[in-house]
Amino acid sequence: MRLRLRERVISFPRRPLVMGIVNVNDDSFSGDGTLDFAAAVEMARDKVRAGADVIDVGAESARTNRAAVDVAEEIRRFLGFLDRWDDVWSGLEPRDADQVWPPLVSANTWRPEVVEAVLATGKVELVNDMGGLPDARNAALCANAGAALLIMHSVGEPKVPHVHQQWDDVIGAMLAFFREKLELAAAAGLPDDAMVLDPGIDFAKQRDDNLTVYRELALLQEFGRPVLVPVSRKTVIGEVLGIDDPQERDAGTVACIAASMARGAQLFRLHDVEAAWQTVKTLDAL
Repeated sequence: MRLRLRERVISFPRRPLVMGIVNVNDDSFSGDGTLDFAAAVEMARDKVRAGADVIDVGAESARTNRAAVDVAEEIRRFLGFLDRWDDVWSGLEPRDADQVWPPLVSANTWRPEVVEAVLATGKVELVNDMGGLPDARNAALCANAGAALLIMHSVGEPKVPHVHQQWDDVIGAMLAFFREKLELAAAAGLPDDAMVLDPGIDFAKQRDDNLTVYRELALLQEFGRPVLVPVSRKTVIGEVLGIDDPQERDAGTVACIAASMARGAQLFRLHDVEAAWQTVKTLDAL
């Protein structure tokens, strides 16, 4: 299995990739967002120093109790960070021989106007689309730019709560969803090896749905595509542990990394890169 990017290819099996979260916004659910570009660069630099292979930058929160950011404002925030991207890793050395170097930058966004703008910088190698790919536009934009596309399982519009979504068979629905979306992306010209799957933990899923997804994650291997699991500080962890504060859920996050890695996941998106790097490196050695 391989992941084709703009100018390089990452081959699997290998140590799973650690994707560090950088929020260039002021309403992150985890309380770590910033609108100061210099501060965002330093945050990203710290995560790269800790071993991050990917920096996933977002310019608006995925929180559904907040309105979507204006398109022009979202683009402004992205460009303010991407203009400084080289400052994130210049002068640093890889933490180990397995770290992707230079690290790659992922844009966490869903609106095609924003996707087009960030890809035009030539710096974004992966688009992390939390919109569920309702049409082929983002896939076509990635295909034209040579970037990879992450397809997240969800239903309905982003930034809208789906707390009443009920599934008779969440895994069956997810498998059908990915079959449909992979065909849609391929028809738009995106190569099969430029697609990543994300089961969308906490998105249009309740506690038991999320736990089922974790338990049955290995079923996604049928697609032969890298699987990213957004494990960090999720609501389901708080529900299991009885912890309301997301920043207190990092131990539960490590447990989810271990369980997901055992079921074949290749990428992990999270806040605490140091803990994640130590986890995947140790488990890979074991």
